[in-house]
Amino acid sequence: MYSIPIWKKSPFLRLLLPLMAGIILQWYGQLPVLSCWYVLGLSFIGFVTFFFIPYFKRYKLIFLSGIFATTLFLSLGALLIWHRDIRHDENWFGNNYHANVGLVATMEEPLVEKTKSFKANATVNFILENEKKIPVHGKIILYFKKEVSDEHTDSILSQLNYGSQIIFTKSLQEIKNSGNPGGFDYKRYALFQGITHQVFLKPGEFELLKTKNETRLNTFLFSVREKVIHIIRNFIPGEKEQGLAEALLIGYKDDLDQNLVQSYTNTGVVHIIAISGMHLALIYWLLSLLLKPLQQKRKVRWLRPLIIIAGLWFFSLLAGAQASVVRSAVMFTAIVIGESLSRKASIYNTLAASAFILLCYNPYWLWDVGFQLSYAAVLSIVIFMRPIYNWFYIRNKILDFIWKLNAVSIAAQVLTVPLSIFHFHQFPNYFMLTNFIAVPLSSIILLGEILLCAVFFIPFAVLWVGKILSWLIGIMNSYIEKIEQLPFSLWDGLQINIVQTILLYILAAGTGFWLLDKNKMGFKIALLGLAGFLLIRSYSFIEANRQQKIIVYNIPQRQAIDLLKGRNYLFKGDSDLLRDDFLRNFHLKPSRILNRIPVNSELNNTSGGNNYFDWDSKKILLINSSVNFSETEKKPTVDLLIISKNPKINITNLSKSFEIKQMVFDGSVPQWKIILWKKDCDSLKIPYYDVSERGAFVMKVD
Repeated sequence: MYSIPIWKKSPFLRLLLPLMAGIILQWYGQLPVLSCWYVLGLSFIGFVTFFFIPYFKRYKLIFLSGIFATTLFLSLGALLIWHRDIRHDENWFGNNYHANVGLVATMEEPLVEKTKSFKANATVNFILENEKKIPVHGKIILYFKKEVSDEHTDSILSQLNYGSQIIFTKSLQEIKNSGNPGGFDYKRYALFQGITHQVFLKPGEFELLKTKNETRLNTFLFSVREKVIHIIRNFIPGEKEQGLAEALLIGYKDDLDQNLVQSYTNTGVVHIIAISGMHLALIYWLLSLLLKPLQQKRKVRWLRPLIIIAGLWFFSLLAGAQASVVRSAVMFTAIVIGESLSRKASIYNTLAASAFILLCYNPYWLWDVGFQLSYAAVLSIVIFMRPIYNWFYIRNKILDFIWKLNAVSIAAQVLTVPLSIFHFHQFPNYFMLTNFIAVPLSSIILLGEILLCAVFFIPFAVLWVGKILSWLIGIMNSYIEKIEQLPFSLWDGLQINIVQTILLYILAAGTGFWLLDKNKMGFKIALLGLAGFLLIRSYSFIEANRQQKIIVYNIPQRQAIDLLKGRNYLFKGDSDLLRDDFLRNFHLKPSRILNRIPVNSELNNTSGGNNYFDWDSKKILLINSSVNFSETEKKPTVDLLIISKNPKINITNLSKSFEIKQMVFDGSVPQWKIILWKKDCDSLKIPYYDVSERGAFVMKVD
């Protein structure tokens, strides 16, 4: 029996792939925008002209239409990513901004409370300079310092909300990465949201304007959001339960317990907390059930798809319109429209079409982890669920249903595992146990929360629904935490690069072709992908065993140094970095994973003195307190001098005591001192490195 190739059943797939290629090519290659416009225009003309060629000639030159279509959407992808970059906007505030000018900014969200400050994203509306009011675009992050006993400050902060406008003259700070090896690219993450700068405002450094700049839709959504949060906090007992309920229903994560989030992540069910396709599927099912009577009446039948689509998009906007939920909303919208027109489209084409639309709207979503995992999970279930389910034939309907749920969980992992390892460097070994209970239970909780909001005005009902929900959430949290505590629950510290990730997908694709189409070529492709993956992975371990490095981390107000030897390390730095799980995992762990350093591989400090010691062929001097060195005729060589904390030292005197080859100022040194010491180093011709400015310092030891 002849089977139609997937690329013929899914025409949008042939448009999506060159669009994605153009997006990636432009972001990493920074192609001239004018050239992209030329290619787009010529490709469009060539594509249209092709259809004016006589049919018999057109058939022979059919490959030309493919070339024109590919270059057309390739250039379209490049132009989309270029125009999405706020820095290319003529009215971006960065083009006209300099220190000491005034800025008028509008808050785009309510204040979010942090440990020492309040935070909110804001849009810059105007630059005020020489009595001129220059309209501009762009987003920044506002931080407002907390004042413990200042009632006036508290009253001003209490007035700040969505739409509030403030004016200030304090200089903006460009958002930068820490530059630590393997660290999160926060600068790119912020840029993808149109945010390029931030400012820390103390009392008296800003003024609240009387005017407000808000839209009715956002005002309505924030008011509904606040009402939902108010209902949850009033009627669901327990802070941990409330935090999870808020995240589960509307994606509000500010009240989530961080340890609980880590437990959900480590057990493979963090997708429950993130608003995703599962939530939209439940909303779609509920609306379809409630509106079923409309399907029976011809005159009002058209109302059913409109109400369902409106309900799906209202929930998506209420949840913050994140990539995963918008993707699901687009896909379910396509399904609803298809059903109303009595047409069944290929699921592959529907997925490709929704991805195409989303990337045209926001090409940055291509790098969104939720976007990637969402499509990988759905595609994986579509391809592998049925073959996995067919492994066993079970007559008992209850057991068969249980096996079907497990088959879905297993199938979803096939294409999501490579991405999960690449981004999160871990694999939950008991994901089947957690998903089997957590997925259906979270679905019941979500429906219960919708019921809670529906009956909030009935005192007796809302109290009982709230107590039941708190009990169910407590059961789910307790179950997840107990699974996390089981031995070998998490395979942590995994590290694969982008090439290895691609080879794993080649392995999965080849295996899929082999199993589904009985294609021997698929088996060969799978073996080729596996061989390539194992070869690169083996080489990376060989290199890791040979490595010898000195890493001075960029951690504000803290000293942190790793001395690597093979897959072992010696840590020198502040002890609170070892006690605080968040600080260690955020600043140190990514680097150690990148360098394939196991968790329990710290070496004993046998390298000599505490501050002056040898590390293989390098002599290292660490200065973290005030000290005087005597001048000697024969100056000892220091290959690396690391200055930490706030010592009282004189660089000129140091140069008389040591032959300094390289000086490093770590993140714990006050900036005003670094500025002075840099001038001394320049005059003495001593090479220096400021980690606060340039990121972590890494020295390879030969």
